[in-house]
Amino acid sequence: MKKLPLFLILFLATLAFSCKRTDDNGNRKAFKYNESSGISSLDPAFARDQAVIWAINQLYNGLVQLDDQLIVKPCIAKSWTISDEGKTYTFYLRSDVFFHENPKIMQANGRKVIAADFVYSFNRLLKTETASPASWIFQYVAKDSLSDNYSFHALNDTTLEIKLKTPYPPFLSLLSMQYCSVVQNEVVEHYGKDYRTHPVGTGPFMFKMWKEGVKLVMLKNPNYFEFENGKRLPFLDAVSVTFIIDKQSAFLEFVKGNLDFISGIDGSYKDELLTRSGTLNAKYCNKFQLLSCPYLNTEYLGFQMDSALNVNKANPLKNKLIRQAINYGFDRVKMMRYLRNNIGYAGLYGMLPLGLPGFDSTQAIAYSYNPNLAKKLLKEAGYENGKDLAPISLHTTSSYLDLCQYIQQELNELGFTLKIEVNPPATLRNLIANQKVPFFRGSWIADYPDAENYLSLFYSKNFSPKGPNYTHFKDAQYDVLYEKAMKEMNDSLRIVYYQQMNRILIEEAPVVVLYYDQVIRLVQNNIKNLNINPLNLLNLKKVVKE
Repeated sequence: MKKLPLFLILFLATLAFSCKRTDDNGNRKAFKYNESSGISSLDPAFARDQAVIWAINQLYNGLVQLDDQLIVKPCIAKSWTISDEGKTYTFYLRSDVFFHENPKIMQANGRKVIAADFVYSFNRLLKTETASPASWIFQYVAKDSLSDNYSFHALNDTTLEIKLKTPYPPFLSLLSMQYCSVVQNEVVEHYGKDYRTHPVGTGPFMFKMWKEGVKLVMLKNPNYFEFENGKRLPFLDAVSVTFIIDKQSAFLEFVKGNLDFISGIDGSYKDELLTRSGTLNAKYCNKFQLLSCPYLNTEYLGFQMDSALNVNKANPLKNKLIRQAINYGFDRVKMMRYLRNNIGYAGLYGMLPLGLPGFDSTQAIAYSYNPNLAKKLLKEAGYENGKDLAPISLHTTSSYLDLCQYIQQELNELGFTLKIEVNPPATLRNLIANQKVPFFRGSWIADYPDAENYLSLFYSKNFSPKGPNYTHFKDAQYDVLYEKAMKEMNDSLRIVYYQQMNRILIEEAPVVVLYYDQVIRLVQNNIKNLNINPLNLLNLKKVVKE
């Protein structure tokens, strides 16, 4: 008998898998999405980019989790207490959480999670040999005076205690990050560096197979501990991830129904899909859903504020009036409409983005478009109509060239001479971190949903390259407010400090906020409960595929 070609055998096998693997109702519901940037690891110690975070979020759990309003909720920890001085956190764990089954390590197969597992997981992030980028998360954790070990203590199997050396109100939010997922020490030690491809967690889905650059498959965890309306989660049977690099090709797969959702809208098909006002073009309105919400990402232009950059004719950016004039000198609303199809929100209200507690559109001084005021500020600075004003170089990457050229045109009409320098992303990051550029494009995506995540960029003790203060902004009043906020455990009072700090940034203008980003998702009509959130976290445990 003539043998079938290999590709045909593989196709028929795949077809058989998709047709015959069914649940009790005769249907197998697999959620399919594409990850064009690829996935580098399935180890939560390396959950530093969105692609990895999305996969980790299906496979693992932590002590706490965030709801869609970014409120910290119980997860493996059913409850917790915080001491009055804000330095001792005690977590009380559920007793019905089990690691996924792993028959290759029989003594550890599907065992119960205990507090000691979190002690191991957190200490692992801090070990030099792990080389995790997450060690900064525990910078506020105290060390035991006798052992010099970090103060993570399993008081018993269901009680975990963490002691901080100083109060840090955002600490619970930090623990919601995927870095802080619990891992099983027997499995990690067994696989060593190969654990990145042999993940064992507690999440709603279990690892099945991963062929890097081709496909990742995760199957439903039948013993998952969370329920919704009396029904055990998750509702899907599987999650399938492909790795099509070309975003336009991935979009075509979505249009054909081969993918269940797409996150973000690439420039190659933006105008085809959206109107100028940011709504779906009419021909797509009944074909799929467009979901959107604010995204905790602030895009900005930063000034180098270091004292070494003196106020003189060659470098006027140290002059606050010049920085304010630039802020007033271009129309952000027009920029968003014509260059981004209104994906995002004009950056009129300071550094804190929409969707973040502390954002204030009523009290903050808005930098709305005001060319007359910009000209007045130029005159007050000694450069009427731009006379004697030295050329200013703005450093950016090719991805943001269109925005920078728009700003260049608007400012040049006011008397500025703005030049644009295009750098590769890695080169620009290095130049910014080492104070080599006076004016640069930057962005800040929140790691955790607390305004401190953004305001720490301007605290004087965080000067780069050791910290995230890339502008080298320094203000005594700002530093006092920051330190007060870090000692205030009352959320409402802390937000007042945050808003005061934001107003200082608006007045002193170490940055030009361009826009606050927006989460955009295209979703097939048969997908239900795919909620959206300002961290753009993909949560599939409650999704229903009809």
